[in-house]
Amino acid sequence: MPSPAPAFLEILAGFITDGAGRHTPTIVLCGSFTGSPSGGNWTPGGKFGVDPALRDAVNLSPMKADLPSATVERLPRYLRCIERLPESQLTISSRELARLSNLTAAGVRRDISYLGTFGIRGVGYRVKELNDQIRHALGLTADRPVAVVGIGNLGSALANYTGFGNRGFRIVGLYDAAPAKMGTSLGGVEVRHISRLPDDARTTHISVGIIATPAGAAQQVATMLVEAGVRSILNFAPTVLQVPDDIHLRQVDVATELQILGYYMT
Repeated sequence: MPSPAPAFLEILAGFITDGAGRHTPTIVLCGSFTGSPSGGNWTPGGKFGVDPALRDAVNLSPMKADLPSATVERLPRYLRCIERLPESQLTISSRELARLSNLTAAGVRRDISYLGTFGIRGVGYRVKELNDQIRHALGLTADRPVAVVGIGNLGSALANYTGFGNRGFRIVGLYDAAPAKMGTSLGGVEVRHISRLPDDARTTHISVGIIATPAGAAQQVATMLVEAGVRSILNFAPTVLQVPDDIHLRQVDVATELQILGYYMT
């Protein structure tokens, strides 16, 4: 069964900020442009995407817009569906993408419209451009250094998972408090004592911290990550964490999800 961590990391990446502000999609216009930037004419048309000549002529810059959180949570699902399409498939309709992602076509069109991407009536979306737009919106084109804290069964599995790299997430630190684990290596990364985390976070520029500790230690680890400048946290510990409002926190609680399923099974 695939780990839920990649999708949650992709969602976190969509909210990670940097010195230039929040990562946002690029403007995409439909039509053609003729003339100079000061006296040109814009003619709406059918093809979507930004023509290179238009981009150079008007010097378009990324659109700054906050995507709805529900849309951000669905983008990884769309991306997975697109990546599983045959290489020979060049376009996909909103109806097909809705079927593959178990959503509605209207909802798919609404979500994708936030990215500035518009399909061609009767044809759909160009697969490559849609793939690029979603990856760009989720921040998957950047390098995201990740630290895993708590190298038990779950933490070890996450450390050995090979699917993070192609999503832009690079594990640079593994931390635990157990002396017996010091110096061991997982996925080519050495396990270090948790006391090394603050200094390492600053030198390796950790942007995402994954907490896989017992519940009793999770809050202390979260506080340590925040104080070290880590702005995004993925928590697997079965406890509610208290973090500042400007910290992006995602909770993965399998026990809670099973309890919710239990309700629907009664």
